[in-house]
Amino acid sequence: MLVSPLLGGHVLRPLGALEDLARDLIGSFDDETATKAVISAVAPTDLVTGNRPRVSEGDKAMGLPEVWRGRFDDPRLADAVEEFQRQADAHIGITPEHHDRLSLTAKSKGLAANDMTEAQRDQLRAVLMTFLARVPDELAEQEAKKFAGDAIKDVHFAWAGSREPGRPHYYRLQGPRLLAEYDNTQREANHVHTVWRDPVNDFGDDVLARHIAAHHR
Repeated sequence: MLVSPLLGGHVLRPLGALEDLARDLIGSFDDETATKAVISAVAPTDLVTGNRPRVSEGDKAMGLPEVWRGRFDDPRLADAVEEFQRQADAHIGITPEHHDRLSLTAKSKGLAANDMTEAQRDQLRAVLMTFLARVPDELAEQEAKKFAGDAIKDVHFAWAGSREPGRPHYYRLQGPRLLAEYDNTQREANHVHTVWRDPVNDFGDDVLARHIAAHHR
């Protein structure tokens, strides 16, 4: 739970809605449904997509040395970063088996919206719209149309880690033209990372260039 105390007994919670809405959703599932939604008992220490320009089948969470591409001229700094990652992994208790469960696959993991109740689908849509609302309204409306009506049924919701507030947790929304992640595990679950990507038109990709190359030679 990312919280910063302010004067007068108030608090600042950046991205609080992304946590609260998703937590309400996972909390609405019965035991059988929750079993489908929870893909790992332990959350990754960061976003599974990391800072990769494109995502691929089988991608797993990247450690800090990999995120930084090993660009440390000072061996002491490189060793310190590797040790920091080892301690973070040990603290959260993540294992290779957890990484396998959390890995990205073309087939979406977790619970499909099609298997949710109407109220749960509405809650899932609220989570999704909180991601989409980060961009200007006109663009957000265009993106929202991709998931209007029954199209939301193809979106999957996957959760990892604790369902208790203040404990490390992670979730992912995945579907056609959608891959959104939320991770809150660092600094005792008080440091959030999120990302929203379109795997078909991802970072470093150019849909128009591919279209021209394929159809306008």
